[in-house]
Amino acid sequence: MLIAIPKETVEGEQRTALVPDSVKKLISMGAQVSIESGAGVGAGFSDSDYQAAGASLASDRATLLGAADLVLRVRKPDLADVELLKSGSIHVSFLDPFNEHTLIDALKAKNISAISMEMIPRSTRSQKMDALSSQANLAGYVMVMQAAQYLPSILPMMMTPAGTLKPAKIFVIGAGVAGLQAIATAKRLGAQVTAFDTRSEVAEQVHSVGAKFLEIDLGETGSTKDGYAKALTPEQLQIQRDAQKDVIAASDVVITTAQVFGRKPPVIVPREFVEGMRAGSVVIDMAAETGGNVEGSEPGKIVELNGVKIVGTGNWPNSVPRDASQMYSSNLLSLVSEFWDAEAKKMVLDFENDLIGCVITHNNDIVNETIANIRSGDK
Repeated sequence: MLIAIPKETVEGEQRTALVPDSVKKLISMGAQVSIESGAGVGAGFSDSDYQAAGASLASDRATLLGAADLVLRVRKPDLADVELLKSGSIHVSFLDPFNEHTLIDALKAKNISAISMEMIPRSTRSQKMDALSSQANLAGYVMVMQAAQYLPSILPMMMTPAGTLKPAKIFVIGAGVAGLQAIATAKRLGAQVTAFDTRSEVAEQVHSVGAKFLEIDLGETGSTKDGYAKALTPEQLQIQRDAQKDVIAASDVVITTAQVFGRKPPVIVPREFVEGMRAGSVVIDMAAETGGNVEGSEPGKIVELNGVKIVGTGNWPNSVPRDASQMYSSNLLSLVSEFWDAEAKKMVLDFENDLIGCVITHNNDIVNETIANIRSGDK
């Protein structure tokens, strides 16, 4: 089986799908690996690093994609790349399948078995393949570091001959993987941290990393079967906003991480709340690229409102591309190993495997039931 690693085409993307160590392991399993020249440079891996691991280099993208039995990448392909893929091949990447209808149709028409890394189930067994969580972990760290960069004061309390500097107050909204990492990072840097999540059961996790949990009675909430926070009703969102207003106004940094998988994220910080913060404060909107938690944030930009910076630069793991690539590569290696036929020396999709829900298209059809049902309802 020929496994291909093309260069990422999204502007500014520095991550790569496979690091040399994972290449070496796949080759030891019997695979052939070919990587487009320069694909690992942004993450700190040279062409010679891949050659030393046993991979061949490809200079012609069309030839590489057209010959590959399995294509591994980070970001979703553009339609031009889909046309280059070999019919019957397997393609693995983040796909955003709930929103990318045209892309999914193109993969189906080309007879590509497309695997969406967003659709890896959140279970103990699949944890080592969960790329959403691995990248979110890094995002939580990066968001705090960016907040520290833009804040005109330090995070920890500091005793000096000139007096005592108070610790920064940081409010984290959403205590999922990214939120918990943001909380832990901010605490390690000496900030005073308060957090909130609609799932009251995560309060213990917030306390375990040293933060205060903001109690808000929203009535019935909870998690989905996949561990995501359930969407709030408009009434619950209003209760949440009202209870957070004073905390936001008193904070030096607000970090929002509230996302509802497959849907536009809720706006939980209205413009008036941002205007109520002190000049020099910083708001980090993790969800800016998909619609935003903060009114006034813009994807890929830093907006200033009454002296408050709203940071929506997005693609947070890309700020630490070496570690992000290492973690994503490990996720892909685990996924390929799960479906690897040692005798045939290739990846074989077993539709009896309970992890198969990550497959979106196969044999010119949409085989993921959730996506198929949504698409049929759109017609």
